[in-house]
Amino acid sequence: MITDEEEKFYQYWSQTRKTYKTSLRPYLKGLSIGFAIGVGILLTIYQGWYTRANMQANTVLNPYLFLLAISIVAFFMAFIYRNYQWEQQEQRFQIISAKKMREEKNLSNAALGH
Repeated sequence: MITDEEEKFYQYWSQTRKTYKTSLRPYLKGLSIGFAIGVGILLTIYQGWYTRANMQANTVLNPYLFLLAISIVAFFMAFIYRNYQWEQQEQRFQIISAKKMREEKNLSNAALGH
């Protein structure tokens, strides 16, 4: 039996599944997660929590290169997050679709008297 929540999701996802992969909202959410990870790395290095990494970063690494690397990580996280969310929603949609098909099959078999 399909619940009301599942039916609402089925209707919502059947309308938005094509445009979700190009939507900006999940991308921005993933981008903020990526930048949060980058800020955490920066704080770890600049506070001197790991002395050896701090020495290495201060002697060899160009700060602009480091910011570029963090930006690349953030954009990669945004892309992965958006695709992950789409896959999760699509899997839920497929499960609900299978439930609906099974219910329709059971109803048609019951109507035929099988």
